[in-house]
Amino acid sequence: MILGFFMLTNILSANKPVPHPLHVSTTDINYNAKEGKLEVTCTIFTDDFEAALAKQNHTKTDLVKADMHAAMDVLVKNYMSANVHIRTTAAALGFNYIGFEVDKEAVNVYFESEKTPTPKRIDAEITLLHNLYTDQMNIVHMTVNGTRKSEKLDYPVKKVTQTF
Repeated sequence: MILGFFMLTNILSANKPVPHPLHVSTTDINYNAKEGKLEVTCTIFTDDFEAALAKQNHTKTDLVKADMHAAMDVLVKNYMSANVHIRTTAAALGFNYIGFEVDKEAVNVYFESEKTPTPKRIDAEITLLHNLYTDQMNIVHMTVNGTRKSEKLDYPVKKVTQTF
């Protein structure tokens, strides 16, 4: 019955995101051995991400409108560089922002590291949406040579280290 209510609400609201009771993001960090780079995808609920960007930048945000994509690209890139920090055994890595795309109720943000040797250890500091919610959960998945390790970071925890 509850599922039916949410489905009906979703149909009636057309393209409006349905409010959600969880404040969660995921960060996938995958080492691409062929390229020698860490590939990172962060997935965040669109409405939460827009609110975080608006709060940080004191401006109206809309990640869905195509005519605002270029302006939002700048805000997203800056937000991610301030809230996602990754280093390997060697050192802090430089990352190239690739872009973002909206996928239904979520936004996927993509970036990759400069070339780096296969990491034996990855340290990540993830503070996505910490500027909005004190119940924020950030789930971090790290994969190196087919070995995947995951950790859930409950606010205010922001650091995770995995060894491979």
